[in-house]
Amino acid sequence: MASLLGIDNGLTVTKAVIFDADGTQLSVARRRVPQSMPQARFVERDMAGLWSATAEAIREAITLSGRPASDINAVAATAHGDGLYLLDEDKQPLGPGILSLDSRAGAVIDKWSESAVFTQALALTGQIPHVSAPSALLAWIKQHEPDRYKLIRHVLGCKDWLRFCLTGTIGTDRTEASTSFTDVHTQAFSREAMRLFGLDEVFESLPPMAHSAEIAGYVTSHASALTGLAAGTPVAFGLHDVTASALGIGGHADDIVSIVAGTYSINQVVSTDVRVDPRWFCRNAIDAGRWNNMAISPASAANYDWFLDTLCRKDQDAAAASGTSIHETLAHEIDAALQRPSTILFHPYLFGSPHGNLASGSFLGLHGWHDRGDMLKAVLEGIAFNHKTHIDALHDGFAFKEARLTGGASRNPAFAQMFADILDMPVTVTSTDEAAAFGAALCAGAAVGLFASVHDDPRDLSATGRQYQPDPARSVDFNRRFSLYCRIAETLKPVWPDIEKLAERTEGDGA
Repeated sequence: MASLLGIDNGLTVTKAVIFDADGTQLSVARRRVPQSMPQARFVERDMAGLWSATAEAIREAITLSGRPASDINAVAATAHGDGLYLLDEDKQPLGPGILSLDSRAGAVIDKWSESAVFTQALALTGQIPHVSAPSALLAWIKQHEPDRYKLIRHVLGCKDWLRFCLTGTIGTDRTEASTSFTDVHTQAFSREAMRLFGLDEVFESLPPMAHSAEIAGYVTSHASALTGLAAGTPVAFGLHDVTASALGIGGHADDIVSIVAGTYSINQVVSTDVRVDPRWFCRNAIDAGRWNNMAISPASAANYDWFLDTLCRKDQDAAAASGTSIHETLAHEIDAALQRPSTILFHPYLFGSPHGNLASGSFLGLHGWHDRGDMLKAVLEGIAFNHKTHIDALHDGFAFKEARLTGGASRNPAFAQMFADILDMPVTVTSTDEAAAFGAALCAGAAVGLFASVHDDPRDLSATGRQYQPDPARSVDFNRRFSLYCRIAETLKPVWPDIEKLAERTEGDGA
């Protein structure tokens, strides 16, 4: 019986998910992967530890599937994009992997923003570099860790490291390749781009590029012993997780914007022509002659998780002890809050924003008669408002009539309905819980001929998804609130730097 393994590595959890060839999820296994923050703005993790955790998850997923490993026809991985995973000439990790939450390269970005680099990068690569882009991180390493920089022989993304551990082969796919160094028009690696960022010396360290559904290699005997996979199982190149999530929810179709409400606010439209704008990244899509237009910021459901961890810890512990969900526990509070008017607005900038690194989160309009449900409703609204900021930008360049939504919070019907009302368009939530892993599995299946292409989805999404229609009256009210939300953010822009300075030590403070 044919099955496929999709590996999905996020910023905190690595998952192995086995699907039947018809798209039915057979099993999923997860392992947490610890992050290291050795100093402010550094977010890293041990590369060997990441592989070990992923191998454990694969072995467990095979056991849980109830099928032999020989039933798995092919494997593909997806993982967080951007960040940096480096190997030396012996193909050994060159220091820890750097996550896309890392912001050590802030000064590099500031310098580039004051020069012609930003304008030239947008025209050449289709995007303005940001703090966790491979370009900025490599420039930071060149400046601050020159000895490490000289030892670089392979520049990889996270999923490329995992695939190397499975197969022993070096390479990347088209979507991952375009995070910094491809020409937006030719869609190939550009030496001119490397030169623009002052990184010409490591151009030859960029990996060979292939289609996401090409076979990159085969599971080695060593990887087989660790994972339980059958040696010789084909492994496809895989793809960037933003693209994988969109693929897994059917978001690559025409007239659709795909939304991932996860750690990052991710909003994407696929186009057949190049349209560059500083408000989005124009990157390679899976197929040649198509582009992924991504408007993103680290300001989405992580704010909701922070609220739960900080203010609902006892409820989380009680829910875990009783085997229930914290989301179910709080649902009645949120539903009640949705039925009454509120002055509270929340800017979800706890971990980043579309307004730069100095923006910070805030509750406004908070009064003593408000309760936790009112605050939770404001957090969810603020997350959806931030997505709307990006989606409105994309709407300036692309036509779409429907949204596809995924991410853990999308399972909350009230949150999904809020998206439909705020965006004033139909929003569909598919029944596939592990959308990114299934996007990877589609690549694996296409690589070995189970599917005609990665777009040959065996599922009937129209039958398994739930669509939420906007309520006109609520859309009008949310639009009024969104307008004020935006005005307040603009007003706070000149103040955010001063707020951040409050944390700076002054002479004589003794700390």
